[in-house]
Amino acid sequence: MPKLILLRHFKSQWNLENRFTGWTDVPICQEGREKVPEVAEKLADMKIDVAYTSPLIRNMESCLLVMGKRERYPIFRHFSGKMKKWGEFSELEKNYIPVFVSEALNERYYGDLQGLNKKETMEKYGDEQVHLWRRGYENNPPGGESLKDVIKRVGPFQKKFIEKDLKEGKDVLVVASHNSLRALIKEIEKISDEDIVNVEVPYAGIIEYEYREGVYKKTNSY
Repeated sequence: MPKLILLRHFKSQWNLENRFTGWTDVPICQEGREKVPEVAEKLADMKIDVAYTSPLIRNMESCLLVMGKRERYPIFRHFSGKMKKWGEFSELEKNYIPVFVSEALNERYYGDLQGLNKKETMEKYGDEQVHLWRRGYENNPPGGESLKDVIKRVGPFQKKFIEKDLKEGKDVLVVASHNSLRALIKEIEKISDEDIVNVEVPYAGIIEYEYREGVYKKTNSY
């Protein structure tokens, strides 16, 4: 059966500094890079036919780092802008893995909170309120997206592209941010609006599913 593999990006510099990152384009930190060999080893024996990620550097870089030593190398292909048209090429060979890049898989937009220290924000607004902004379903941070908003872009993308590949028998890797992955998980596992608050994916965490006739079965997570 085809497999779907979800990977959260390696720890970024703002994760290290305990800041709200959102769509701010922050690189992976040194602590995150130290996890690369371990994660790459876990993925080494998994067949990957196609991958999806977002244009945020922490996601693209994480994808490249775990796939860069495979016999079939990754080539990033874009859904929009001049990169979509000018980055196209004649497929003379198949010695690569296409990695499709889309903003649909970006992290939740944190609005006015982006760049702020999480601890200081909790001291100002209270732990419960900040927890709801970060993990709740319909709770928008000031000027930002709720998880419900994220699902509005992740859900259709998953159906149109990711699930289409799975139906064709392809093994798919998705490298993305915490809340775009939580949105994906909510959709494919049919998690309730109330229970999604408890779903967490650690930095560089991997979740594996088998796909068959529209049904996803979780087979592993680490």
